[in-house]
Amino acid sequence: MTDDALALVNNTDDSRYEARIDGDIVAFADYRRTDAGIEFPHTVVDQRANGRGIGSALIRFALDDVRERRLGPVVPRCWFVAGWIERHPEYADLLT
Repeated sequence: MTDDALALVNNTDDSRYEARIDGDIVAFADYRRTDAGIEFPHTVVDQRANGRGIGSALIRFALDDVRERRLGPVVPRCWFVAGWIERHPEYADLLT
């Protein structure tokens, strides 16, 4: 597994953003579109990807997509997403 092969995608069929390395899903963030905006209830980072910044890259990618497509406000039900936004206040405007 090499970082050079990292791909970040919005898998709309499964309603989740995914980080893939060499085609393998190593992290994902589920989302739900609601009347209140877009909820992020669950994020998973595979142990093989822990500590490599892949989860952070995934959440940045997801929130940039939400901002660009005006899908917000963001409802971060997942502790990982909530904590990431707290550490990156430039994304606080996406919150409810």
